[in-house]
Amino acid sequence: MLKKEKFSLKDELYNPKKVEMIASEIKEVYPAFEASRFTKETVAKFPKLELKERIYHIRDMFKKYLPSDYKEAVNILLQSLPQELDPSKSDDDFGDFIYAPYSEYVAAYGCHEEHLNFSLQALREITKRFSVEYAIRDFINIYPTQTLAMLEACAKSENYHERRLASEGLRGKLPWAKKLNIAYDVPLRHLELLYSDKTRYVTRSVANHLNDITKIDAPLVLETLKRWKKSKKQEPKEMDFIISHALRTLVKQGNEDALAMLGYSKKPPIEVKKICLHTPNVTVGEALAFEVEIVAYDHAMLMVDYVVHFQTKAGKLSPKVHKLKKLKLEKDEKIVLKKKHPFKANMSTRTLHAGEHVLEVQINGSIVHREKFDLKV
Repeated sequence: MLKKEKFSLKDELYNPKKVEMIASEIKEVYPAFEASRFTKETVAKFPKLELKERIYHIRDMFKKYLPSDYKEAVNILLQSLPQELDPSKSDDDFGDFIYAPYSEYVAAYGCHEEHLNFSLQALREITKRFSVEYAIRDFINIYPTQTLAMLEACAKSENYHERRLASEGLRGKLPWAKKLNIAYDVPLRHLELLYSDKTRYVTRSVANHLNDITKIDAPLVLETLKRWKKSKKQEPKEMDFIISHALRTLVKQGNEDALAMLGYSKKPPIEVKKICLHTPNVTVGEALAFEVEIVAYDHAMLMVDYVVHFQTKAGKLSPKVHKLKKLKLEKDEKIVLKKKHPFKANMSTRTLHAGEHVLEVQINGSIVHREKFDLKV
């Protein structure tokens, strides 16, 4: 049997075919561009480079093969860009990652006062093909007044990719992104313009942004969401999505105010009749199996989660909350929830260590059961 080739995200997103494509696009608007040499030199280093390194490498190859004049080089890149992403779509339209180096070129070589307005406008054009949420952060930190004003204009744009940038680019805890120097509450004025947006791509970013802020100032987020809901500027269903998505970290933490806002009582009228751990001993490659039996004595809305406390290399326990089930129970209704949690070998997000682990069952933010199990590696 042939061995299945391991999927490589970096090769999927940045490969010779993609580099040839952008080289061809650039040469079409700039005939002097040495497309073949650019492609050959660029892809030659790919085997030694990880994903982000490939982005920066392409950026630096632009510097080598495009005119030395910054504005002239950027204008060539802008003219070579494909058509804007489909404005009729409403979600999951990230564009092609091969265009990420374009905004990184602007950030690396154009974040200067003499080029500021030109560079900010260039980023607005690029973000209509691929998000510039990482590149914009240098401008926010060095030229906050001008960049925040530009992002406020983006929040009012007819193009939803620009509107999303006004939230995503200002997220204080954007994964893998450079830290921002501005206060966490400064972007709220941008979010005020965006929470009523009709595009899920935008509202998801707004919710993610608020979720970031809950880790710093939960009361501010709860107050903001209550005010937004009361305004009725957003459709009820979409407002419910924003609230639920924005409060997900607080819910995992069992925050009483967040749970109440979502309709979950801290002490629901239920009884946990039985919790059965079927696999007190688990080997990597197998699954932790358990079931929970719940009876309601009155109408109850429940958010059932489970927490696995993983062993670390240092011999301490590290908790991770996992969703199990959201449900509504009527008076005298009984339900049995079953779950198998896999312990996969070679996890990309966690290294598994042998030893005593802990399983907790959590209902509406409160731990209702705790049990130990052993993992063998």
